[in-house]
Amino acid sequence: MPVHRSRIRALATAGAVLLALLSLPHPAGAAGSSPTAPPRGSAHMGMGVLDHDGQDGLPTARSTQTEGVDVSSHQGNVAWTTLWNSGVRWAYAKATEGTYYTNPYHSQQYGGSYDVGMIRGAYHFGTPDTASGSAQADYFVARGGAWSADGRTLPGVLDIEWNPYGDACYGKSQSAMVSWIRDFLDRYRERTGRSAVLYTATSWWKQCTGDYAGFASTTPLWIARYASTAGELPAGWSTYTMWQYTSTGPTVGDHDRFNGTVDRVRALATG
Repeated sequence: MPVHRSRIRALATAGAVLLALLSLPHPAGAAGSSPTAPPRGSAHMGMGVLDHDGQDGLPTARSTQTEGVDVSSHQGNVAWTTLWNSGVRWAYAKATEGTYYTNPYHSQQYGGSYDVGMIRGAYHFGTPDTASGSAQADYFVARGGAWSADGRTLPGVLDIEWNPYGDACYGKSQSAMVSWIRDFLDRYRERTGRSAVLYTATSWWKQCTGDYAGFASTTPLWIARYASTAGELPAGWSTYTMWQYTSTGPTVGDHDRFNGTVDRVRALATG
């Protein structure tokens, strides 16, 4: 059956429209994110360690180190009694991220670990591309990151590592990153009277701060490295205070070692 000229023209027009639509650029993602980025607020300690540093074995048990865990909303309500019975004696729970997110499970995680006898603290996932360091320190302190001299509360932690939402260094130069971190640490100390702990990975620290050594004299280091040893530390630190050594531990994936007996954990809590 012959095709009418009008139908041919209609088909040609439809094809042209379809090609034009396909050639249009896709809408840009939200500022600071990529099309495959996870939702804001979902970041947690060690999120980029496996991708960037890999995993190379597990450490052997040492009587001079104390087992700990770190948790976020990904773990939901945590079985703290199970962890206590397995030998875990300290814990950190994510409290905040940027100035836009509070962990909805923070109360159960922060309070539950305390209730079973653990020494516990809170951490903040820093996002230097969204607000100043001091603004994020204030947000953290007001929403679970404050310190108390009860002998069971550890100082707050700044988790500063690969950006899960975009550029690894949050679009900052190495000097600007150092300034941002200093802004956070100074404000936390001003608000609480304690020095915050700094959680990071050596490879990220080299890339994004130029291996800056200036915080080591006042800031305890929590190193992330999934291997049989903690490996090379960032410049300035000769030892670590805590070490996140795996993301696949029992009950809760992220397991850590405190570089000392439980008495030393308590000493950090009391200041």
